[in-house]
Amino acid sequence: MTYSIVARCPRTGEYGVGIATYSPNVGVRCPVVVPQRGAASLQAVANPHLLPIARQLIGSSLSAEKIVSELLAADPYPQSRQIHVVDVYGRAHAFTGEKNAAWCGHQVGEGYSVAGNVLAGSGVVDAMARAYESAEALPLAERLVRAVEAGRDAGGQPEGQNSAALVVYGEQPFPLVDLRVDLHDQPEAELRRLWDWFRPMVPYYV
Repeated sequence: MTYSIVARCPRTGEYGVGIATYSPNVGVRCPVVVPQRGAASLQAVANPHLLPIARQLIGSSLSAEKIVSELLAADPYPQSRQIHVVDVYGRAHAFTGEKNAAWCGHQVGEGYSVAGNVLAGSGVVDAMARAYESAEALPLAERLVRAVEAGRDAGGQPEGQNSAALVVYGEQPFPLVDLRVDLHDQPEAELRRLWDWFRPMVPYYV
């Protein structure tokens, strides 16, 4: 029960994931980012065994389509998964299994993908895509947060959300941004508060 965006900034080469969900602790369950190589979210009925496989595949500079196909081949229950990836070339690919609960689906754009399941409707991913595309001049992390907020404002999940996360890597081997809201009544709002507080300090910590 999740909605997320994975993306690559063509200006900076940064990769990132913004995500929110009904379940707690989403920041350690779904996002994968490999610096200078790619980003992914593995969600719906999340399979933690796929996370290290995804890191290896992304780190091997495979295409997004190949990464998704390899992950599905490694999974005994692929139709229960939702996977989307942006690769080293900035190309995106997504998969939504037939056993994902409605509404479920994805939308792939130039250098990004949005996907979700158990959503209020297709308007959630549409709003996320519009928010991301309309903020092209802004830093990647800000664009990802805006996309997550847009998903919430478009209805999000009928049950509401309880956790959220923002992960962005640049050229360094450590994250520029790694913020998580593990349990909160308004996780998107709390993620925004954390990001607004942390944003001026990113250069300092680098």
